[in-house]
Formats: sequence, C-alpha cells, structure tokens
Amino acid sequence: MNLAGDDCVPSSEARVELIPGENVGERHHLKSVDEKPVSNCLRDEDEKFVFASKDEVVGSVCRRSIVGTKQLRGRKISIVRDIPPNTESKFSENGKTMKDAVSMEDKNLVLEKNDSGDHLGQSLAKKSISPDIFEPLELEKSKVTVSKPNVDASRRVSRSSVVKPSPLKLSKKMNGDYGCGLPPSRPSDTSSGDSARHKVKETLRLFNGLCRKILQEEEARPRERNGSKFRVDFEASKKLKSEGKYFNNGTHIMGPVPGVEVGDEFQYRMELNILGIHRPTQGGIDFMKDDHEELVATSIVASGGYDDELDKSDVLIYTGQGGNVIKRGKKNNQPKDQQLVKGNLALANSKDKKNPVRVVRGNQKTALESSDVARNYVYDGLYVVEEFWKETGSHGKLIFKFKLRRIPGQPELSWRVLKKTKTSRVRDGLCCDDISKGKERLPICAVNDVDDEKPPPFIYTVKMIYPDWCRPIPPKGCGCQKRCTESRKCACVSRNGGELPYNYDGGIVNAKPLVYECGPLCKCPPDCYLRVTQSGIRFQLEIFKTESRGWGVRSLDSIPIGSFICEYAGELLQEKEAERLSGKDEYLFDIGKDHEMTGFTIDAARKGNIGRFINHSCSPNLYAQDVLYDHEDTRIPHVMLFAMDNIPPLEELSYHYNYKLDQVRDLNGNIRKKNCYCGSSECTGRLY
Repeated sequence: MNLAGDDCVPSSEARVELIPGENVGERHHLKSVDEKPVSNCLRDEDEKFVFASKDEVVGSVCRRSIVGTKQLRGRKISIVRDIPPNTESKFSENGKTMKDAVSMEDKNLVLEKNDSGDHLGQSLAKKSISPDIFEPLELEKSKVTVSKPNVDASRRVSRSSVVKPSPLKLSKKMNGDYGCGLPPSRPSDTSSGDSARHKVKETLRLFNGLCRKILQEEEARPRERNGSKFRVDFEASKKLKSEGKYFNNGTHIMGPVPGVEVGDEFQYRMELNILGIHRPTQGGIDFMKDDHEELVATSIVASGGYDDELDKSDVLIYTGQGGNVIKRGKKNNQPKDQQLVKGNLALANSKDKKNPVRVVRGNQKTALESSDVARNYVYDGLYVVEEFWKETGSHGKLIFKFKLRRIPGQPELSWRVLKKTKTSRVRDGLCCDDISKGKERLPICAVNDVDDEKPPPFIYTVKMIYPDWCRPIPPKGCGCQKRCTESRKCACVSRNGGELPYNYDGGIVNAKPLVYECGPLCKCPPDCYLRVTQSGIRFQLEIFKTESRGWGVRSLDSIPIGSFICEYAGELLQEKEAERLSGKDEYLFDIGKDHEMTGFTIDAARKGNIGRFINHSCSPNLYAQDVLYDHEDTRIPHVMLFAMDNIPPLEELSYHYNYKLDQVRDLNGNIRKKNCYCGSSECTGRLY
C-alpha cells in the first residue's frame, strides 16, 4: 500500500480492517488504537509486510477474522480481514494445517466482492492474481475457533458416519471414501445385491481392474520376455483364479448363463471363459456330452477367422474348426481337410438335438489401444443349428459350414438398431442436431420418439463456472516436454503416488479419492497421459426421452470399461446458497464433503453440460471421480464420470445419486419420498 502523507498517528500498534469489495486506501481502513484514521500515513519506504506467527493468528472457517501484522517504523499494525471461501487455501494430507496466501502491494488493493458469506480463505488481490507473489500463512486448526453449526437450520445429508437429513435441498452426492480400488456401484450402507447379474458385473469389474493394474505396471516398466507374447488377460485371470473369484466353476452350462444378458460386451476373450459363456480360450466351438454321452455344442465364437458370413442378421453361416485354415504364414501348417470330430461333430449333433447354442460375435476393432489382445466381443443370444454341409474352401481344402438361426423373442442387439438408423435418411424422433451448439468436440443430438417434448432450455458450458469470489490459482506445472510418464521426472505423476492414474489409452486404472492431472502451467503437450478429462467427450453421446424418467443419456459407440465419459459441469455454489434452492434442487451435486468445513455444490440447472441429463440407477454403469488440474483446492474438485462397465451402444448411462432413504426432508421436517424407475433388477423402488 502506498498511502503517503504526514498525518501519521504515533502509536505502537494500529489496526487495519480489510472489507471485501472495499478500497483500503479510499475507505480509511487503517486505524490507530485510539480509532483515529491513519489512511495517509504509510510511505513506500515504510512498507514491509510481515506474516503473523501461528500463536498470533486468530481465525475461523465460520465467520471469524484472520489477523496478520504489518511492520511500520517499529510499530506493529494488525491486519484483519473478513473474507469469503478461498480456492487458494491449501490443506495438508492429515487435514490439520491450512495455508493461506496474502498479497499487499499498492493503494489500489481491493478484495474480491462476496455476496455469499465470510469464510476462511479468499486471497487478497488486485484484479489479477499472480501465484509468484504468494507466501503461505499457516493456521493450526487447534488455534482456530469454529462456531458450532445450527443443526435446526440446516440438517444435511452428508458422507459422515452420522447422517443428518436436509430439509432445504436435494443434491446428488459423491460416493464415500473408497480408497484406491474398484468403484462402488452403490453407497456402502445399502445392500450389495446377491443376484447373479450383480455377481457377473462385480467379477468383470474385478477382472478388468486387474488387467488395467497389470497393464499400468507393464507400461511403466516393460519387461524382457524372450520373444514370448505378454497377455494381460492371462495374467489377470491367474490372479482372479488364485483368489477364488472365478465365476466359472468348470460346470458346462447349456442355454443361457445366469447373470449374462443379450448384448453384453467384453474386451477380452478370457472374460467369456471366466463367466462360463465360452470356456476355450482359443477354440471357436465349446461342447459337452449330453445324457446319452453324445457330443453337443454349447457355444461358438464367430469372429471372421474362418471366413464366417457375419451378415448381421438372424442367420449365421459358421465355418467349422480345424484344418489349419487360419494359421497362415507358419511353417509345417499347410491347410488340410477339416474332419467331423470334436467341435464340428458337436455342432452336427446339435442339428438333430435342437439344443440352444450360445453365439458370441467378435469385432476385429480393438477396444483398447494399449493391448493387442483386446477386441469387442458381443453376446448375441441363443441360436439353433438348422443344417450343415461340406464345401471346398478358398484354400482348396474341404471345410464344414453350419447354418444357425437366432431363436425368436430375444432382445434385439443395439448394433442392429444402429444399422437401421444409419441406413435411414431421416432419424426418427430427432429434435435437435447439437444441444452443445458446437461447444463439444462431437455434436450431441436430442432424440424423442415418445412425445413432442423438446429438450429443456439451459446454457451449455463445458467447464465448471466459478463465482466472482472464487479465483482459482493454477498449481505449479511440471516441466515435461513430452507426455508425462515417470514420477522421478514429473511432479504431477508424483502427486498421484508415483504412478499414472490412467493407462496409455486413457482408461482410468482404478477409483481413487483424488486424481491430479497436469494443469495449465504444465509444459507437456495436450495429448499428455495426464490430461484425459480435459479434451472433452470422446464418444458419440446423445440425449433421449425415456418412458418414465424424463431425458437420459446414451452412446452410439461401444464404451470400454474405465473410459472417461464427461464432466458434471455447472455453477459452483456455497452450501448455504444451495440450501436456498428448495424445490429447484434436481440438478445439484455436492462436492468436497470430506472436509470439516462448509461444503460446496455444483448447480447445473441454469448452466450445465450433458452430465445434467444422466439419470440415477440402482445398478449404475458409471461412477464419479474427483479430479484436480486447474487449482489445488480439494474442497472444489471437478466431478468426472467414468465407465464402470463395458457399455454397449444405446444402453442408458447412469450413476448412483447416493441419496439416503428417509433422510431427505422438506421445510417442515417431513420426510420426502420419490419413487425410482430405473428398472434394475436390484432397484430399491425409491430414489430417496
């Protein structure tokens, strides 16, 4: 502050009050102990700001002032400020220390305006803030007086062990502190489900989590294998089996597999083995002996390796196995005639037995760029063998052909629906070409074939919108010139425990309390492995009108497990601001509730992105992950949604809203109830 003048009041100590939005020099907030104005007493040569020691500081996270001192020609001047929440506050890992940065430079020093409260932490600044001028001011929480909250005024649903219902607002919430493991599919205090479907999903999540963890280790430290091919799926299946988590107990299954639904997708063929859908890890035909000790087929995998006719209809022409017809380029593997034995004989017998045969279609397209064994396998349902014959193949040898027809009455596969859509000139129900109006890297259309309703009006934003009192300071960036990989060279990798939280293909390795990504000051390129959530949506998403749950979100692409979907973007609110939105709380998402201080909420009602349309499900396929990259305040993380399962095209995207039954109340204290229409086999029947 450069407040020149000769009217200094002699005093050993003076008090300076800084009020948000006020100009210190003009408003005469420099006062001596006898309350006489000293606004024109400070000269340039007098200015030397001194941060108060911990013992001198009195502060609070609830409407208390922060005090520092300023040295003035041998006198100490107390610096007092009542300020809004600080996005520049830093919290230690044990949560016991808070650091706050303060800058005092010239007479035009103005605090950011605050219309929502006077809490710990907004840094003093001019119109722009430079991170280079800040030094930390530490406040021990033991030295801080925190006023006791008024329970009657705001009884909120929280992630603490004691849940208090909120009469004021309803908001979606992050899952609990689940550590570094598999994402929870539902709150910890609800039933985990004993259905076969639930067990199948949990087994696949565990297997894919192991695959990504093993792949992470291999990407970080590639090992010499003497020419042998590394199979991440084989390694993961060994670990899964050793832990007794194999869903397939070795028993042959005829017909549908419990817990497996038509249209389910898989990245690895090993998943088919684990679930008992198709036991051979290489052979195309699985078979068993029936009650008469005759071989019958139980399943086949049609992936085009034998010139199969995959015309995407209800009829499949399948080529028998054997004869070395697909082992081209290998010595001593000359093609020869196929024989009516083993799998071929089993398929032939199934023609007469009329038993159902499971069909899995394999897509040549690799779902994971990081693994050359990953591809897209889709369970197509049950077929029957109608006929078979012999013919001469393209290599000049005899082969067997089998004609299979899909059993009627099964769900139609999504790719068949997409094929019809792509061949049609006009999309049925299309009511908007792009709700983002070009703000997303891919257009997001709106489809309504239920009624005439149009998408609700709102302002589309691709990022979180910070209020005027919140000015996030970017963290110090890493100096990597290429994509970040090694913790000993990259500070950002080190902040994630010394390992990349993502595989090289962009899939998240596992759920974590917090993921740190590279920020705006980092020198690494935009395609850095630590910028997964900053490049916008990667899949062709669309919103669509549901029968009973309003608008929902689905993808026209297959989504591999672990993939980033979108951010839950909106306007950042303080908790008490959100409390006033009673009756307008359907788009609120509580964040940062692990801290013992006032929380924050994302409001996507007026301004938001496609995340605002994603519905709740008691059996979700997405989960929310906290991510930081443009600042370091763990109270206001970005909420990023990731795929919890392999998601087929046109399957609705959903996550668990984390509401507590009978814990949401209205203004009069009465319990609010809302039915759940997610349609899941594990649906509780109520949203809250």
